[in-house]
Amino acid sequence: MTGTAIYSYSPNMVEAAAFSGIDFVRIDSEHAWRRDESMEHMIRAALLAGVTPIVRIDRDDAYLPRKAFEIGAGGIVVPNVCTADDASRIVEDARFPPLGRRGLGSLCLSGEWGNRKTREWVEWSNGEPLVGIMIEHVDALENLDAIMAVPGIDFVLFGPGDFGVSLRSWDADYIDSETRKALAQTVASARSNGKHVMFGVGMDDAAVEHHVSSGIDMLEFSHDVVIFRQALEAKVRRFAEARR
Repeated sequence: MTGTAIYSYSPNMVEAAAFSGIDFVRIDSEHAWRRDESMEHMIRAALLAGVTPIVRIDRDDAYLPRKAFEIGAGGIVVPNVCTADDASRIVEDARFPPLGRRGLGSLCLSGEWGNRKTREWVEWSNGEPLVGIMIEHVDALENLDAIMAVPGIDFVLFGPGDFGVSLRSWDADYIDSETRKALAQTVASARSNGKHVMFGVGMDDAAVEHHVSSGIDMLEFSHDVVIFRQALEAKVRRFAEARR
């Protein structure tokens, strides 16, 4: 699977990304503030364009998984999971009984505003939308196998930025070395437990080939705002060189 991260608030950007042929968009709501109707518009844009909208939500809010799924998210991903208990609580918040404790309310987009039969919708909700977690702290490494063994977790996203910060070191070589080891450890544990692995590979073709061969099967190609900025930077440099 291939996708990209969306940090802007634009449904048009979601659609443009979708028409490139990718499979998913990861809409960020951890570092981008979306507590209004913009998230619903972006999810609708993804669904209409035929890609899966995966929403990164804040952790430690039991209501956010339900809210994301009710407005049509095809998946969620929760940051900074360090223990199996963390992962289990996320599954409980995301799924209906007997798998979890999610509250029932089909008057929403994914319930077709009450049109879907309750049993059908509950069974679909418990089996179809994806539940993902992020490994991004050194403390999580000692619990990796227990985390990955939690039933109901579908995929893991490794976060190199926060992982590097958690090492409490600004030695770039050390951070890079330990981060690569942690990524490999995460991939191995996830795959052995039947979980998919998502990772941001930027726009470097060599990186794509390397990570695919390492077992990563959900490739995230950079971020919308980064792709836009880098494209402009390249043109500005070309213009400056032409004027010399």
